[in-house]
Amino acid sequence: MQIENYCFSYCAEGDANHPTILFLHGFMGNRFEFKQAIAILSKQFYCVAIDLLGHGQTSAIDQRTDQDDSYTIQSSANFVIKFLDLLRIDCCFLVGYSMGGRLALYLTIHFPQYFLRVVLESASAGLSSVDARFDRLVKDRQLAAKLETGDFRLFLDNWYQQPIFANLRSHPHFSQMLEQRLNNSPAQLAKSLRNLSTGKQPSLWEKLSRNEIPLLLISGELDSKFVQINRQMQQLCRNSQLEVIPSCGHNIHFENPNLFIEKIKTFFLL
Repeated sequence: MQIENYCFSYCAEGDANHPTILFLHGFMGNRFEFKQAIAILSKQFYCVAIDLLGHGQTSAIDQRTDQDDSYTIQSSANFVIKFLDLLRIDCCFLVGYSMGGRLALYLTIHFPQYFLRVVLESASAGLSSVDARFDRLVKDRQLAAKLETGDFRLFLDNWYQQPIFANLRSHPHFSQMLEQRLNNSPAQLAKSLRNLSTGKQPSLWEKLSRNEIPLLLISGELDSKFVQINRQMQQLCRNSQLEVIPSCGHNIHFENPNLFIEKIKTFFLL
């Protein structure tokens, strides 16, 4: 699908007459990030997943028109809304994971008329202090430089050494997931990392108390950092509920897809 100067890849499964769920993947993911969940949920919902800019097969039609500003959270949100408009989806459920969760929260706050209920998996409201955002942006720019100049497979190996992925590394299908990540373009991922960085994103913490869209915050028991973040978000947002999934780390939909699906269905069918 062409939106401005970009061609967005997406997939859709299920009956278009059923309620729609839009899925937003995390960093280095693509439209197949939630394929296990979509295989089940598409029996009751119309499931749509998109390759966000910098990921999968979404790309600039003409590389000369590819601008870094297109990769920011503000521009990414505008692209998603235009995508929904082109599909004539006036209102839908929304699921976002990690980076896609930050984008989902931004969409919820700035375009609430489009969303009925929203699931944020291992997501945050950004960084509240200017110093923390600056430090994070410096780190992400360093990582982006490694993506552009180094060995992509080595980058992936190092990326998944982060403590939040400790449980994921022992998953029997972890190597298959890594192979799927290799289908991305390192140069395009670097643009996403620099411009959709938590360090560049405006903080959404102060807006949580004004949110009226019901939120389901999902975090893994073993991902203590995001459990704490989500508890803080829940305290600020009266329309939110928190589910901490046992024996899971950061990537719950991959580590325990059945329980993830159950929580989503229960929340959306309330």
